[in-house]
Amino acid sequence: MVFTRVRKAVLPAAGLGTRFLPITKAQPKEMLPLVDKPMIQYVVEEAVAAGLDEIIIVTGPGKRAIEEHFSSRLDPTLQERRNTMREKEREMLEELEHINEKASLAFVRQDKPLGLGHAVACAAKEVAGEPFAVMLADDIFVSRTPAIGQMISKARELGGSVMSIEKVAKELVSRFGIVKTEPFKGDFKILDIVEKPSVAEAPSQLATFGRYVFTTELMGFLLEREPGKNGEVQLVDGVKKLLEKQDVYACFVEGTRYDGGDKLAWLKSNVLLALQRPELKKEFGTFLERLVK
Repeated sequence: MVFTRVRKAVLPAAGLGTRFLPITKAQPKEMLPLVDKPMIQYVVEEAVAAGLDEIIIVTGPGKRAIEEHFSSRLDPTLQERRNTMREKEREMLEELEHINEKASLAFVRQDKPLGLGHAVACAAKEVAGEPFAVMLADDIFVSRTPAIGQMISKARELGGSVMSIEKVAKELVSRFGIVKTEPFKGDFKILDIVEKPSVAEAPSQLATFGRYVFTTELMGFLLEREPGKNGEVQLVDGVKKLLEKQDVYACFVEGTRYDGGDKLAWLKSNVLLALQRPELKKEFGTFLERLVK
């Protein structure tokens, strides 16, 4: 497979967000803030920074707020007050405008929560036979080069689909998709992948996280998969089928990943990201120091 260019990213955002109840009863998890931006905005900005042209966001019932957030329409009152806003506030609005100027956003619906693989497959028409990226909205990467841009470069270099990985503690392998690998040109070739294995069954401690670049064949495998455990189609189901037909690779991403997948991780990520903001670091850092004394 030769990757000439990857233009499209699929962002699954249709999950129920049950780990964040009760706030996610009426509020999409992806719209929960990390400091002052919803989680999904960080991911969309990353896609734009990597030069992706088309961003396909897969939503579900009750997720209208995501579409409204990325709409190019601005509330008339907010528009009137724009010239009197502080510089930082205007910059926040300009970031959203920049997204709409640099990439087209499309929204497709997953009517029922039938698994991550099914959510990705909902974007098949929009992907239209091209290689594509998948970016999970609750994994936030901060890096000098956009994480998905690194993955696209690896896909071109290695000539196949690529999944980002991190080494996790042995006792945590049952929470993730775990890969069996062999070294390949400084990265890894995936030999097998197991979804949430027990510690005894895990083939390694290398877990897949949040950023993927796939050949177009994966979409076909997801579309033809029958629902498995819990009546869902998982992304792993399609990847296992893809492994039968072509090589799939894994690599580490340079940068820091901030987890928004559950309440504790989200709280930690808010603190860590706030401490990176020059306008917040000093006072917020002092506040935290007082708390631990």
